[in-house]
Amino acid sequence: MEKRISGTTGLFCLVGSPVGHSGSPAMYNYSFQKQGLDYAYMAFDVKKEQMAAAMKTIKLFNIRGGNITMPCKNIAATLVDELSPAARIIGAINVFVNDNGKITGHITDGIGFVRNLKEHGIDVAGKKLVVIGAGGAATALQVQSALDGAKELSIFNRDDEFYARAEETVKKIQKEAPTVTANAFHLEDNDKLKEEIASADILVNATIIGMKPQDGQSLVDPSFLRKDLVVADTVYNPLKTKLILDAEKIGCQTAPGKGMLLWQGAAAYKLFVGKEMPAKEYQEYEQQQAKANK
Repeated sequence: MEKRISGTTGLFCLVGSPVGHSGSPAMYNYSFQKQGLDYAYMAFDVKKEQMAAAMKTIKLFNIRGGNITMPCKNIAATLVDELSPAARIIGAINVFVNDNGKITGHITDGIGFVRNLKEHGIDVAGKKLVVIGAGGAATALQVQSALDGAKELSIFNRDDEFYARAEETVKKIQKEAPTVTANAFHLEDNDKLKEEIASADILVNATIIGMKPQDGQSLVDPSFLRKDLVVADTVYNPLKTKLILDAEKIGCQTAPGKGMLLWQGAAAYKLFVGKEMPAKEYQEYEQQQAKANK
């Protein structure tokens, strides 16, 4: 799968912080080479306060497109020239496409989340979800789940600058999907978290807690989990977060974040190059690489 970069190679990139753990470069570079496309994909560590400068650089270097990761998804949405309808509702982007200097922001996180659950045999329709987090990815999956027929959404976030975003998301869901019951709660209220999880079908961690270097941490007391609860995570490195490991010990069905990365990435890939990403082939390639490295 090795291919040399030439003077005509188009560049795609990931921006956010941290990005050293990201699986996106391997996934996209594999796909470009598999389909014989003269593109390369790189990751750049960019802090939230550096995003304005990064966007100018993207235009200057004519970077063809890329992904935005935490904590830059919301600020990036204010810096692009145009937003897709879903990105405008959510107020965040995780994908951008540069068309000769005009940058359009898109959001595929919610699509990837719902598809990942479906790949595990789980449908959000008619279900109650408890989602921890109110950032870009969290908002995307909350809105997408509501649009796809979820019955109820309980959103938990710390009492910080993002809590107001959780309240805004509740209002958006009430407007866009009025049949869905949506509420926002403070994560500091542990009794309320326990109560909401007790009546939920699906629990989702949509924060960076559990991701390296915060692996080994979880925002959910394992005693709140039960065997018939589906537990999902948006974190994909490590492959299994403490929350996922705690859930597996109890016997819960789980959906780790790696699948969400794959399927939101596949949606982004089509926006990048107009082709379906060779997702199944990449999964097989990853498995072969994992075996070879053991």
